[in-house]
Amino acid sequence: MGHQLRNGFVLFRQFLWQLAFSLLNELICDCYLSLKPEAGFDAMVPLILEVNGIQQLIFVLPSTRSQKMNCFPCCKSETKTPSTKVISTKVSKGRRTFKSVAAAVSFKTGSSRHRQIEAEIKKFGTVKNDIKVFTYEQIVEATNNFNPDCLLGVGGFGNVYKGYLKSVGQTVAVKVLNREGAQGTREFFAEILMLSMVQHPNLVKLVGYCADDHHRILVYEFMANGSLENHLLDLGEDKEPLDWKTRMKIAEGAARGLEYLHNSEETPIIYRDFKASNILLDEDFNPKLSDFGLAKIGPIEGQDHVTTRVMGTFGYCAPEYAATGKLSTKSDIYSFGVVFLEIISGRRVFDTARVTAEQNLIDWAQPLFKDRTKFTLMADPLLKGQFPVKGLFQALAVAAMCLQEEADTRPFMDDVVTALAHIAVHKVGEKDIAGDSLQYAGHVESFRATNSIGSERA
Repeated sequence: MGHQLRNGFVLFRQFLWQLAFSLLNELICDCYLSLKPEAGFDAMVPLILEVNGIQQLIFVLPSTRSQKMNCFPCCKSETKTPSTKVISTKVSKGRRTFKSVAAAVSFKTGSSRHRQIEAEIKKFGTVKNDIKVFTYEQIVEATNNFNPDCLLGVGGFGNVYKGYLKSVGQTVAVKVLNREGAQGTREFFAEILMLSMVQHPNLVKLVGYCADDHHRILVYEFMANGSLENHLLDLGEDKEPLDWKTRMKIAEGAARGLEYLHNSEETPIIYRDFKASNILLDEDFNPKLSDFGLAKIGPIEGQDHVTTRVMGTFGYCAPEYAATGKLSTKSDIYSFGVVFLEIISGRRVFDTARVTAEQNLIDWAQPLFKDRTKFTLMADPLLKGQFPVKGLFQALAVAAMCLQEEADTRPFMDDVVTALAHIAVHKVGEKDIAGDSLQYAGHVESFRATNSIGSERA
């Protein structure tokens, strides 16, 4: 098998340039690929990609680098090494870099060649990378044959089940993608590639996947407290409302996840689908971003955006992206502002149960942002006034700047993290129970000045 694959590598190297560039460009990036076969065939990790019913076995070369990474772009050296347009994300602390696609072999679904390559995937996949390859039988056993009692949620591209995998001794969340539709298949491969490249405490960990036959299944670490949406917007009678401290903890952690993605050394990663349902919470309410199927690599050096199809969730998309398809890290900043306002107010981005004037969260908030005497009215009533008023003012200042109409006037994610870390330390005391909000009437301006929110970088 190894000899056949080596021959396949030589035979298809030119074909690979055309296939991989067109396919991966559609998936997650707008960059070129570098082909470096001299790196060693045996070190490569296989992944399956599917186009128009034809599956492609793509081998990628992972490497681990230990490089210093500044999380604050303003501290980076202005001298940059000339870079080629490569799918690459240089990182520290175990973050993986996929340097090149190294080989491709075409085969038809269900063929004997397909079965042979599946065997190769299983052999390589269990020893290469942290991401494991599971059989469909293992998934069936883990979920008790997809028992409805194990169902955690239903999404646009499939169902999510709770399961227990004996092979790894771990409780997991199993996402079964819909069989039909190219979009689900694209998201499947994009998710595997993306979560193989990134590693951070505030990003959900991909345990493994299953690609047996037509099955497309992703296996994640299990998050005991579900999504932020469950605790904020779909609060059941059995759940207590989130207190102010926990809300700020979740906002800060989610912001750190975005900061990590945006501050990739070579090209940033744009999350593109930041919303409450994609923020998962562990047993201690530590947040982790999930669902990277729409994530995009770019823009490359010298550009400030990538142009792509408008995808994501209506209401959370930045206005410039929704109108023109121009996507940048500032698009994520806007989405963060929407979710942060949901966290503060307890209101959905769209809520048809409210009176017409209050159905759109942003439209409702904009006039209130201009009247400081009404800031305390924007806090979630379920908080019952138990929040630091100064902290509320600071939080609303951050939300307002993230929601600026013009992308260039929004802050950078590392600035947002700095501000939220400051807000999160405020404790609720007797003086904090909502009362004299005018005490902090000039707070927004002073907060902008002292924390450099939205400042231009050199």
